[in-house]
Amino acid sequence: MTGPLIDLGELRHGPDDDRLPRPPLDKGRPLRCAVVLLLLLVSLAGAGPHPRREVLALPGRLGADALVTSDLFVLVEPLSGPSAQRRLTAIRLPGGEPAWQASLPAEGRYWGIAQQGDMLLATGHETGPDRRGTLTVALDRRTGAYRWQQPGSPSLLADGNLLLHSVGDDGGTLRALDPCCGTVRWQVPIVAGGEFSFRDGEHGVDRVVLSHANGPIEVLDGTTGAVLARTELAATVSGAHTGVQIVDDLLLTFGGSPTMITAYGLDGLDQRWSTPADEALYASDCGTAVCLQNRSGGLRVVDAATGRRLWGSDRWAWVWPSAGRLLATTVSSAGPGAEQLSVLDPQTGRMLADLGRWELAQFPWGGPTIGVRRHPDGGLLVADLDVRAGTVRLLDVLPDTAGECQAVVTGQLLCRRQDASFALWRLPV
Repeated sequence: MTGPLIDLGELRHGPDDDRLPRPPLDKGRPLRCAVVLLLLLVSLAGAGPHPRREVLALPGRLGADALVTSDLFVLVEPLSGPSAQRRLTAIRLPGGEPAWQASLPAEGRYWGIAQQGDMLLATGHETGPDRRGTLTVALDRRTGAYRWQQPGSPSLLADGNLLLHSVGDDGGTLRALDPCCGTVRWQVPIVAGGEFSFRDGEHGVDRVVLSHANGPIEVLDGTTGAVLARTELAATVSGAHTGVQIVDDLLLTFGGSPTMITAYGLDGLDQRWSTPADEALYASDCGTAVCLQNRSGGLRVVDAATGRRLWGSDRWAWVWPSAGRLLATTVSSAGPGAEQLSVLDPQTGRMLADLGRWELAQFPWGGPTIGVRRHPDGGLLVADLDVRAGTVRLLDVLPDTAGECQAVVTGQLLCRRQDASFALWRLPV
């Protein structure tokens, strides 16, 4: 499953062209790299504000969420007093002039704000006496005027419509909506005990899978809601399936005794391969491979076409495909905050580069990988992590910055400051 849509833009360039070559070729190289990094940090910290740095101070407080679009900064924050009602505040960019304010129509703990075309979508959980669960409210992006509200959390469909999904103890519903007015295009119920998942690509969700408790599995076309394939997969393994996941064009089931992972073609549900699950709890896309995350940390990587084991390691906690490589965190550094990042060959598991310890800023599909970490003299060190080249390019040291950074449009970075307000930094070119 994925959460609300977030359009975070991109950040590409920085002033520093120094490279930090990482793959250790001899015993002295790590020391030389450390010396180079230390000299660069001292240089950045001692130089004071870079003459080309631009920053726009923006409001905020603890508990508030923010979004930056091409011409708006939007803040969702609680109103004062006992009410759980929330307010949206929009500020025009790049100048910082007030645009509009709007109160959200339902009391709730809103935790997401996203842009979809001419709409802003605020998503949260209702807290009033007649609360019904997760709710999405659509407002006009230009004026803040109320447009519509529907239960559920939104995801973008590949045809530009929205998929709202809401599930509770008694079941739920999947609904495709026209974002202009909330008109329902198609909808299907989720029976009690049922689950759903979907394939979310570069252009949005194009396949939805419904898994009924002790029943069939159905694959739906995300645009029309039509059933593309339906079968009783539980009958093909020893025991009922206990979980269903989508990895690229494969549907994976976890089930049986002993537990097996069985792969099917997503559109036709034709069986492709099967392999023992061992301790694997979660499968993820690793390009031409499938990564199987273990219960106790570490992972096993199998070929996506055959299920043949390629390699395994207890060293890596989480991995993501990027630029034909894998970006991996070590088990020892897993957790909140900065983590040790490495670049791996997806076919062999060989470490190609050590990028150092970074916390990744949120970034859009296909956007640059931006890392931040605490600077010993205060603020955040910001760097462009080039996964394909296996290099780190230092960009700036941002003073008075706490974190929660988002890479946004036109070479900018939105971060929260120490006082819980926000700042939009235009990093040097």
